[in-house]
Amino acid sequence: MIAPHDLRRLGDEILARLPGARSTAEVDALEAEALGPGAPVTEARRGLRDASDEVRRELGRAVNEVTAAVTAAAGERRRSLAGAERADRLAEERLDMTLPGRVPARGTAHLLSTVWDEVVDIFVALGYTVATGPEVETAYYNFDALNTPPAHPSRLESDTFYIDHGSDPEGVLLRTQTSPVQVRFMEAHQPPIYVVVPGRVYRRDAIDATHTPVFHQLEGLAVDEAITFGDLKGTLEYFARAFFGSRRRVRFLPHFFPFTEPSAEMHVDCFACEGSGCRVCRQSGWIELLGCGVVDPNVFTAVGYDPSAVSGFAFGVGIDRLALIRYGIPELRVFFDPDVRILRQFP
Repeated sequence: MIAPHDLRRLGDEILARLPGARSTAEVDALEAEALGPGAPVTEARRGLRDASDEVRRELGRAVNEVTAAVTAAAGERRRSLAGAERADRLAEERLDMTLPGRVPARGTAHLLSTVWDEVVDIFVALGYTVATGPEVETAYYNFDALNTPPAHPSRLESDTFYIDHGSDPEGVLLRTQTSPVQVRFMEAHQPPIYVVVPGRVYRRDAIDATHTPVFHQLEGLAVDEAITFGDLKGTLEYFARAFFGSRRRVRFLPHFFPFTEPSAEMHVDCFACEGSGCRVCRQSGWIELLGCGVVDPNVFTAVGYDPSAVSGFAFGVGIDRLALIRYGIPELRVFFDPDVRILRQFP
């Protein structure tokens, strides 16, 4: 068993070396030499129970003295070094908050999304509500409720994507227009109705400069008392000028759509040549913009409205086409090209 004077000599040695410790780790190591597991002071404390009363008294006093002295000195040196180490660490890890930050690359909305939002905003400002509906439809809502006859070419599989969905006699398909949402909206609401329906539609078209099997369309519907074709013309003329510029002129040419009667195509004078004829308008001075017309009474009957009590108008415009025309984009395929060099041209 270690003698009391040897413990005191060890304590004096550790106390003499502690001021020279240069880090808290060195302080910990010096303290462990005397007080750590297996160290002399620890072993002496364990041996007290087997020592005689006289030895136990003297050895216990030495153990307590050395433990108290080394613990106090080590704690004081550790606090002194910890402050200096913290100051050194702060100096090494100092961050200059005045330096300019690295600005991450900022993305933008896709051009089609921008045009979509702008067109919707124009009609919302006129008091229209935005409605949405399913992209997978039944033939009833896509054709029958819109007064499309059974022999109409748009019902053929060469024009429409049909889906194999059980034995549904109506047929299930990817909607070819957003008009089915108008029917669903009328079934759920009573006039007056002023609603626009933007969305994705599908047609079995080969991909070329002006056709893609999926594109984006916005349709509008107004149903109220005593609505006339004049209301339709005034609304669409306002839209054309809000979107293309206040100097734009429009014209309406007779056309045919199953769900409107009378029906028309609306043209806008070419903003690139001011109507004199150029490549954009193919020398005609006019650009075909959209289809429109007064809602056919058969459509009102299909949704439970009284055609003698209400009237309305409807129109449909391709959002992709609007972007093509206004920004002079050569073909639709640009919108589906993931090359960021192309997309960055339209921030």
